[in-house]
Amino acid sequence: MIPDSGSEFIRQDDLILVTGAAGFVGLRVIHNLLERGYHRIRCFVRPSSSASEIVSLIGTGQFPGLHIYRGNLLSHEDCRRAVQDVAVVIHLAAGRGEKSVPDAFLNSVVTTRNLLDACADQQGIRRVVHVSSFAVYSNAEPGQRLLCESGEIEKHPELRGEAYCFAKTKQEEIARKMQVERKIPSVILRPGVVYGPGNLAISGRVGIDTFGVFLHMGGSNRIPLSYVDNCAEAVVLAALTPGIDGEIFNVVDDDLPTSREFLRNYKRNVKRFRSIRIPKAGSYLLCWLWERYSTWSEGQLPPVFNRRRWNSLWRKTTYSNQKIAQVLGWKQVVPTKAAMDHYFEACRAADHA
Repeated sequence: MIPDSGSEFIRQDDLILVTGAAGFVGLRVIHNLLERGYHRIRCFVRPSSSASEIVSLIGTGQFPGLHIYRGNLLSHEDCRRAVQDVAVVIHLAAGRGEKSVPDAFLNSVVTTRNLLDACADQQGIRRVVHVSSFAVYSNAEPGQRLLCESGEIEKHPELRGEAYCFAKTKQEEIARKMQVERKIPSVILRPGVVYGPGNLAISGRVGIDTFGVFLHMGGSNRIPLSYVDNCAEAVVLAALTPGIDGEIFNVVDDDLPTSREFLRNYKRNVKRFRSIRIPKAGSYLLCWLWERYSTWSEGQLPPVFNRRRWNSLWRKTTYSNQKIAQVLGWKQVVPTKAAMDHYFEACRAADHA
């Protein structure tokens, strides 16, 4: 059993709400909590979700305090009922796959506001963990090479051409605002690229697959990877650790590979495919030209590639997990080498299925 790091702050018989519980990270968070002895968990899932893994856990009879709450975060009433008698809220639900800004805003920002409104009206909540993303960083500050928690947030996310960036930036604004105005005790986590079995896509920080050719854009950049179990460990520690309200933590693993190393190992361990390396100057020029043409054509060609996106994804940057290690005592539960092996094994299985 994992040692209980928050026994004085959050008791093991306190009720914990996890939104997005059936999702990629949510399932690992639930397993982590159960391993620590936190057995009263309310798993918020969408009405359409099968939540098969949670159903299986409940079916074992070993976790009588584990239960599913089916609801919609767009419903004020569902949010109110979900937070009733809860001590901790771990908010993982977000509109991850939405392509349009309105859909992403609705399913990330509006849902978060509804949930936090309900939390503000509920007595006894001692911690809300809001899971944000590295997507909120502009990474455009002159001379900046190390991206840490004090890094500049994207001021105009609507210009980045990414619905996810826009939604996560606005979602975090809501979280910070309500923390101050409604006195909600909360912590923000910003994971990098969360990967592992269940999320097998190659990150856009490595490159983009277009017209049947993979354009390798990342080059020698380090990829801010966070293996799903390591990310879940950070989420749970943020929920259980006292005295950290108002803090923000980046979540990245140790021994981060470069984009080049990641792509080479993927080809060696999963499958071969054609890729073309695009030098930094070339990728920046491509984004500048695309941006200029979009402006000249008055938006006929959306500015999917632009300098803001280049700064976020492909600018030369290093990353640190020093703060989360020092303040929360976070350590990787799965070393990078083992994590990559698990990931490649899952990719091979999926490719052969």
